[in-house]
Amino acid sequence: MWTCKNLWKKLAPLARSSSTLCRQNARGVLFNNERRLPLVPQAHMSSGTPGSGGDNNLYYLLVGATCVGGGFYVKTSVQGSVSEPIAAESEESSEPIAAESEESSEPIAAESEESSEPIAAESEESSEPIAAESEESSEPIAAESEESSEPIAAESEESSEPIAAESEESSEPIAAESEESSEPIAAESEESSEPIAAESEESSEPIAAESEESSEPIAAESEVSLSAMEETAEPATVAPAEVPAPTPVEFPSHAPYLLIGGGTASFAAARSIRARDPGARVLIITDEPDLPYMRPPLSKELWFSDDPSVVDTLRFKQWNGKERSIYFQPPSFYVSPQDLEKVENGGVAVLTGKKVVHMDVRGNKVTLSDDTEISYDKCLIATGGIPRNLQVIERAGEEVTKRTTLFRKVEDFKALDKVSRDTKSITIIGGGFLGSELACALGRRSADSDLEVIQMFPEKGNMGKVLPEYLSNWTTAKVKSGSHCQPRLGVAVITEALVKAVSFKDGKVEIKLKDGRVVKTDHIVAAVGLEPSVELAKSAGLEVDSDFGGFRVNAELQARSNIWVAGDAACFYDIRLGRRRVEHHDHAVVSGRLAGENMTGANKPYWHQSMFWSDLGPDVGYEAIGIVDSSLPTVGVFAKATAKDTPKAATEKSGTGIRSESETEGTANSPVASSTPEPPPVPEQKDNYGKGVIFYLRDKVVVGIILWNVFNRMPVARKIIKDGEEHADLNEVAKLFNIHDD
Repeated sequence: MWTCKNLWKKLAPLARSSSTLCRQNARGVLFNNERRLPLVPQAHMSSGTPGSGGDNNLYYLLVGATCVGGGFYVKTSVQGSVSEPIAAESEESSEPIAAESEESSEPIAAESEESSEPIAAESEESSEPIAAESEESSEPIAAESEESSEPIAAESEESSEPIAAESEESSEPIAAESEESSEPIAAESEESSEPIAAESEESSEPIAAESEESSEPIAAESEVSLSAMEETAEPATVAPAEVPAPTPVEFPSHAPYLLIGGGTASFAAARSIRARDPGARVLIITDEPDLPYMRPPLSKELWFSDDPSVVDTLRFKQWNGKERSIYFQPPSFYVSPQDLEKVENGGVAVLTGKKVVHMDVRGNKVTLSDDTEISYDKCLIATGGIPRNLQVIERAGEEVTKRTTLFRKVEDFKALDKVSRDTKSITIIGGGFLGSELACALGRRSADSDLEVIQMFPEKGNMGKVLPEYLSNWTTAKVKSGSHCQPRLGVAVITEALVKAVSFKDGKVEIKLKDGRVVKTDHIVAAVGLEPSVELAKSAGLEVDSDFGGFRVNAELQARSNIWVAGDAACFYDIRLGRRRVEHHDHAVVSGRLAGENMTGANKPYWHQSMFWSDLGPDVGYEAIGIVDSSLPTVGVFAKATAKDTPKAATEKSGTGIRSESETEGTANSPVASSTPEPPPVPEQKDNYGKGVIFYLRDKVVVGIILWNVFNRMPVARKIIKDGEEHADLNEVAKLFNIHDD
């Protein structure tokens, strides 16, 4: 190494002959372009007068030897830190020298990289800086003559190239030699496999020697330059210390089967897909924090539980006394989303708390609320619906809004449970399935407290849009008396109630009706229907039905060639009853299952008639199928009820509290009565409607059936609707349900 230094001193006069021209060219480029010379690693170097090729070869050989020697020294002195020599030497050196910031307004300064220990010692003894900056020349890299009193420029860390001098013939700007150059220096640098920074460290030794012999102006400028370099060097030594760890992927970027929505329809579809394709990888995306669960117990069995921790466990006793959870499967059933692509035999993964906000049908991908994109091969939309609210409540202000519950999810059940324990009055607006079920459930709870439960609706009786008027009135009387809902207080039912305005006064919510009546309460539960969730229709370019709402699909539940819709959001074509949209649990099971089969190539039409049911406590319940609309003509056949004609007895016999899961699997082979052109008139009934069958007719054909306290006969009802025949005597048809058996 010291030999190389002596050789360099001998060759220094040869380099001085070109220094003047180098400086002039560099100054001209800087002043003309008003910017720093580009440190492009390309240069043609000359160590003598034009034409002295022998000198050039000798110079190249010496510089190459210097590079190899410097690289070997760095490799042996730095402890295994070949990949990051600058960082390693920065820790050992007490005064690291860093490159001056590119943003500096001063002329471009060339500086030496951090020197090794011998050079550092030499620098301390001489108290002279290793690198000097020239304010006048603005040369990136220059070899300075001792007689010229010009600053000596060392090579910049940013370029990390050996010292280069400009050729007098080419008048090119001084720059480091490129790796692509065919010059010997580049070749030697590549063969050494050492960082180029090591070469520049080694080559800085002769410069340091010349720096010690330079005049006082050089030292003065060097001290100023060194102080500036030390300021910029401080952050440079800290910068590479920390590298942020990559964010772990929480879900796959692609799912062969993508199910949007985490309700009953999605779970039924996933189970159906896995049954037909055991190795399928299914990803369910839901905006709820919960795994797929069944909704009916939220307004039924959970309210009749005696367990004080039911809000936390979400486990309940069915009417048959057996306990179960509202969740379809425990967490162990599912695969974690990040493992879905790696699991050997596939599985079902649920991505909770994520909402799909955009759907690219052509690109087969969806965008989540956090801008994450997930691609798919086949997709099911099962987004369900959003509870409707009354406009008068929405306009009433914040105080009324925060005292109003729109009942739909687990969190709504928990919130209403807390309200029922903390307040003294709850008013339920709505007389349909949900409103009547919650009225009975809360009415029962009021037996152990001073809770007042009020139910109001615009119809003349409970479930007035579904039941015939006489049966609706009978049901309303039972709710009022409390014989089935709450044995002591019952529920205060206000019929033909049209809400005109809602306000908050004196700590109470005040409800004004159009007929002038005023109801004051602490809390409102709005159970006025469901609006299908079709937010994705616009971005996906899917059709929404103008009459029934929901995504318009064909009989196979297809909206596009690889997109299906199931559950509450599907407006499907029923091959027997025409276009429909159904909002019930069993329909979600049946349509989800069918969609899953069709996603795996079944191509089956929707012919299965789903059922729905409602229980007004453990003693009164009904099951229905088809189109049940009180505006249609009806025929009812009733009989005296017995102790076994209750929802509790029915579930004890069937062994399940979710009746749709067992009833939809059965088939009926019983014969039906012969057809006739004219149905009989509606028979008169007594005041006691213990159990019976109500037929709904359209064009003299049965299109809907309600089984009132008659259970486990749904396959018979389904066959009657499927046949689509006219019947001479519906009393004979009613015998198929065994309503007269004790």
